[in-house]
Amino acid sequence: MRRVTGIGGVFFKVRNPAALRAWYREHLGIESDEWGALFHWREDDAPERRGSTVWSPFASDSDYFPGPVMVNYRVDDLDAVVAALREEGVQVDARVEEGELGRFAWATDPEGNRLELWQPPDEVGGG
Repeated sequence: MRRVTGIGGVFFKVRNPAALRAWYREHLGIESDEWGALFHWREDDAPERRGSTVWSPFASDSDYFPGPVMVNYRVDDLDAVVAALREEGVQVDARVEEGELGRFAWATDPEGNRLELWQPPDEVGGG
């Protein structure tokens, strides 16, 4: 089973998200909104499949994730990946969220880093 298919996003906490987004816009040309920037790409082996990776600075007091950084990993089959991780003894949250952006689950690595697993909406139901 293929587990992670790519990086869906990189989220990190900063003191002043708006100022940092402006700095990245000015110095590196990264255009972003209040949620961050979206980088679009296509898969090498299936160029008709489009994907994206989010880059998003969060306020330092955000409770969306506990540490300073969280990586979002793309997966094709969230249920299968979550089941395999649980079987292997990985700490996986009980909840799975589903919405217009796809399906999400969360796990913690041995160092205590929270990670997010994301099945994009075009891949939900095998699409």
